[in-house]
Order: sequence, then C-alpha cells, then structure tokens
Amino acid sequence: MKGYIHIYTGNGKGKTTAALGLALRAAGAGKKVFFAQFVKGQVYSEVDAINKYLPSITVKQYGLDCFIISKPTRKDIAIAERGFREIAKIVMSDEYDVIVLDEACIAIYYNLFTAGELIDLITGKPERTEIIITGRYASPELTDVADLVTEMREIKHYYRNGVEARKGIEY
Repeated sequence: MKGYIHIYTGNGKGKTTAALGLALRAAGAGKKVFFAQFVKGQVYSEVDAINKYLPSITVKQYGLDCFIISKPTRKDIAIAERGFREIAKIVMSDEYDVIVLDEACIAIYYNLFTAGELIDLITGKPERTEIIITGRYASPELTDVADLVTEMREIKHYYRNGVEARKGIEY
C-alpha cells in the first residue's frame, strides 16, 4: 500500500489530536507507529496513555519546554537538530508504517531545521510509509509536496475568556 504525506496546520485547536487519532486508528489496524514531538518536552496525557496502553506506538519528544511564546534557546535548537537526525534514520529504516512529526511546522518556523531538509526527507521516504506533519505555519513549499493538507481554523476558543489549559483536554 502506498503511503502519503499529510499536513495538519492552522491556528485552530486539533492538529496534534487529529494526528493522535490517525495513530490510534493505524495501531488498531496492526500498523507500527512512531510519534515524534518536536518543541514539546513536557509531560502530556497522550504520551502517558500511549506508553501505558499502546505498545505498537513509539513516542519520543524532541523538545524541552514549550517555547512557542518565546524564542528557542541553544538547547532547544540542539535537541531539535539531534531529533531531526534521529527521525531521518527512523524514516529511512522502513521499520514504521506511520510516522508522525508533531509540531514540525513550528520547528521550521523557529528555524530549528529547514523546510528544505524536511522536504528532502519526506520525498525520499520508503514508498509504503505514511507521514503526518503537524503545526501552525506550514510553509507553501511543504504544503506543495504534501498529498493531503488540512487547515484547522480557530473560530472561537474558550482560552480567550481566561480558561487555562486543562489536563486531559488540552494536555
């Protein structure tokens, strides 16, 4: 079966959640999944659930704290660069059916690696591997090579009324 390249982008909530749903569906179909999270390093409920209940999904984080409201530090850049090199080996290993690159668009936006590097990687992937890329600010050159692009658009969000992130819902 041919694998395709998906991008879930936009300023709305649900990009990572959509990728998690696809990973869950793939695991249920007996597929092996690698879920890489760039920028994120905090403990998220989905990581706990995957580690506890879903052995066919491997999750690894390539971030420290979430710096989305500030600038990345040297350590943020170094961990993303190491993560990208590791992901490149994982993609080319042909070991996984589905590979999620969560927040890769944000990593590109903050110059942790380039769109060109990611495009070279995903266009050289094994034919059967499905790649899902998430994050705000997907670049036009990245969306051009994708087979499926979905934009999540915020229409209304309760955080604008002062509701902070809630465990089990937002993290």
